[in-house]
Amino acid sequence: MHDAKAFRSMHKERFGAEPAIFVGPGRVNLIGEHTDYAEGFVMPAAINFATLAGISPRTDGKIAIYSENQGEEKVFDGVQAKGIKYWTDYPIGVVSILAGEGHKIPGFSLSIWSDVPLASGLSSSAALEVSTALAVLSLVGASYPGPVLARLCQRAENEFVGANCGIMDQFISLNAKADHALLLDCRDLTYKLAPIPDHVALVIANTMVKHSVAGGDYPTRRRESEAACAVIARHRPGVKFLRDCTLDDLKKSGNEMEPKSYLRAKHVISENLRTVAACDALLKGHMKELGRLMGDAHRSYSQDFEGSCVEADAMVALAQDLPGLIGARLTGGGFGGCTINLVEQTEAAGFAEKLGARYAQKIGITPQIHICHASGGAHRLE
Repeated sequence: MHDAKAFRSMHKERFGAEPAIFVGPGRVNLIGEHTDYAEGFVMPAAINFATLAGISPRTDGKIAIYSENQGEEKVFDGVQAKGIKYWTDYPIGVVSILAGEGHKIPGFSLSIWSDVPLASGLSSSAALEVSTALAVLSLVGASYPGPVLARLCQRAENEFVGANCGIMDQFISLNAKADHALLLDCRDLTYKLAPIPDHVALVIANTMVKHSVAGGDYPTRRRESEAACAVIARHRPGVKFLRDCTLDDLKKSGNEMEPKSYLRAKHVISENLRTVAACDALLKGHMKELGRLMGDAHRSYSQDFEGSCVEADAMVALAQDLPGLIGARLTGGGFGGCTINLVEQTEAAGFAEKLGARYAQKIGITPQIHICHASGGAHRLE
């Protein structure tokens, strides 16, 4: 985490005012991939990588945004109606959505810093949206319940940025509890917390292959899985999402859909079952069963959903016989990014070192490997 004192000084030096600072954590999804937009189940945890947003009011009505990571400041003449396909779309999108909810947005200066790795499937975008939302709301003297604000931040990414993401990332960033995973029902936003045992570490291994939700294969996979749902719905009126479908429904309609759509739907439907079972295993302390479900989830993601890549498959395979491993799989939107490895805490350091060396030798890229813990949700830094 950035030194908050240094961050505060940087903002004051740049903008001449003391900022209020808000923290939005990144997240790792333990299981439940490409199920959120099918109104299914996901089980993420917030992690101790986060975005800081420092805000102070201005008198000229302008909105100035400075990113310490980008080393760049952009100034806007108030609220913007549409994005410019730039990193500023994320915070400006949140401002636009809040203005649309009837809030009178004054001029302000916003400083941003993040240690959430970009384009790695750890939700750097949601961390930025959530920290910005809390900062701007503090300025206008308003607040929302976590689930409601998560929806507004999701809308910023969907409508302003143009990334067709589900609700999971924003929800966990706002509603996380330290040392817990969160099973979220993406249909009604009810959730259940499951403690992560003290003896388990979250080891996140970055393949160094970048992925994007806004472009590429992610929207294609979503269309393919939704096409399968449309076929099933012809036989089962009332079905709107793959959440409503069983594997038996899929088999009955399988010959009427494209083979790829069949496989995508098979992953989503089975992943929902695995995710609910994984939460149950975690609540009961059945770590071996949780590890098995994670392994099944990765195979389904890679083979049926074709959402993995050579590097991610290698990272998962290379972890399998290392001491301390409970379970490993690719996490996030896919096509690169990070694997999540649940590892016995006592073995975590050795596991990380050995996995990094193996991956570098096999792939020829030095990965970034982080030993993390589950953190609490977004908040104001006092």
